Parts: sequence; C-alpha cells; structure tokens
Amino acid sequence: MLFFDPKTEFPVLLAPMAGVTDLAFREICRDMGADFSYTEMVSAKGLYYGSDRTASLLAASPKERPYGVQLFGAEADIVSKMAARLSAEAPEGLALIDINMGCPARKITGNGEGSALMRDPVRAAKIIEATAKASKLPVTVKFRKGWDEGSVNAVSFARMAEESGAAMITVHGRTREQMYSGKADWDIIAAVRQAVKIPVIGNGDIFSGKDALAMREHTGCSGIMIARGAEGNPFIFKEVKAALRGEAYAPPTAAERIDAALHHAERLVESRGDRAIIEMRKHVAWYLSGMRGAGALRARVNTVSSLGELSDMLCRLKDTLST
Repeated sequence: MLFFDPKTEFPVLLAPMAGVTDLAFREICRDMGADFSYTEMVSAKGLYYGSDRTASLLAASPKERPYGVQLFGAEADIVSKMAARLSAEAPEGLALIDINMGCPARKITGNGEGSALMRDPVRAAKIIEATAKASKLPVTVKFRKGWDEGSVNAVSFARMAEESGAAMITVHGRTREQMYSGKADWDIIAAVRQAVKIPVIGNGDIFSGKDALAMREHTGCSGIMIARGAEGNPFIFKEVKAALRGEAYAPPTAAERIDAALHHAERLVESRGDRAIIEMRKHVAWYLSGMRGAGALRARVNTVSSLGELSDMLCRLKDTLST
C-alpha cells in the first residue's frame, strides 16, 4: 500500500537530489508543507560493500514520516538485496523503496545506471521485478522521457515498470540529453498517465503554485514532484499547497528567506559537522538570489568556512534590508 490514496489525495513531493536535499533541507521542506521526501540518491553497490559514507545518506528525520529511500544501481541482484535489507529493517516512517532510472549525470550513466537504463529496458525490467519481489515495501521507479529525442520511450518504459511490479512511477518530462535544459514535456507525462493504472507523479518545471495547478490539469497526474523549484525556495511548498486549496499566498519577505537560510545552515552543521558549511554555500546563493545586495555577497559566501562567519554575514545583510 502506498503512502497516499490516489482517489482522494494529491501529494506534493520533494524530489531526491544528490548533494542538494540533505536532511536539514528536507526537514525545512516538510515544515513548509511537502507531503513526502526521499533520501538523497543512494548507491545500492555502496551499501552492499559497506560504505559508511553511503550508509550515512540513509539517515532520516522524525519529521520525515512518511519518506522513501531512493536506490540506484545496474545489478538486479545487488539492488534487490539492498531493498530487501532496508524493508526488513523498516525504520519508522519508511514507506517505499524508489529506484532511480532517471539521473542524467555522466558518472552515473557511464556505469549503466540512472537514465542509462532507459536504453536497456530488459535490464531495467529485471531490476524492478527482482526488487519488487524482494522488498516488503512498495517499490517505485523514477525515470525520464527517454535517452534523447530519437529514443523517447517513456510510455513503453512505464508499461514495463508496471508489469514488473512497480507500485508507482515518477516521470521527468525531459530526455537525458536535455539534462535540465529546455522545457519539460508535460505531454509525455499525460501519455504515460493514460497508459498505466498505477499512480503517476509528474516532475519538471514546477516553480510556482500556478505551475502545479497547470501540470495537474494538463497531465492528470496523481501528484507532483518539485526539484529545482525548491532550491533556495522551500516556501514553494506553502505556495503550492495554498494553490491546491484555492487560497491566496503571500511570498516570503527577504528577512524570512535569510532566516530560512540561517536555520538550514544551523541544522546542517548540527547533523553533519562544521565542514558542512562548505556544502551550504550553494544553498545560500540560492536563498539570496534576486535579493538586494546579494550580488556583492556571492563571492564572499564562497569563502565562508564557519557557521559563525556565515551567520554574521547574513545578519548584516538582514540589517541592511531593514534600514
């Protein structure tokens, strides 16, 4: 059983993004209204061979209930064994195991993983089928429109995933070749929705409440997943939930955005240690994007090495905005 009832609920999910959706950020997004979140993308092979760094990515917050673990890998035996282990351990709140078949990063596809599996549906089917049989939890799959415009196969891939035992699928409306450029093709998401009976989550180009409503109307999807639209803007979940309820939404003030960045930094350092402030630099740039005075700070942000230094910098910016 999935974490929601497709007949009565329309969930808003935070996408799993490697190097972005750390535990601290996921907590903030859940506080802002995200209905579901995932761990960062986890290597099944890394877990299998006992990598401590990989295992650390499995950590979830009590605020993440329910949540999912997203695995990636190209070996059916290894992916299914790790899914079986995770589902048997079943930490409180873990609701599903997701298999990543959409990541476009070269270091992933170069190993035949992520979106490279869209070029090998036979192997993909074996992975999904083995994992669905091994896991006590529902198994879901995230993939793309296709590898490139010459091999758009999302519809047939979706049917294969359903036949192989997937309980839900998420479709990003771009090809691997596009990476994150151009416009997401919502027509392909609609076509997938018509082709299968399992729930379909739509992903791609949701940057506002208006976008969320438009995707639901255009595709008939069972829910939406927000990725880049949440970078530096966890408030988007408040905006989308307000739009779905038909309510007005007031965007965050500059001070509220700075406060969110500070809270994120404090929680990230608490969970990962002092060096996590380096990981926080890109988040701060996103939080401050478009803000008066932010341009001059961008270079300085990339040199901060402590939470105190970052806090002082952001508090000074906040003071200048209030004068």
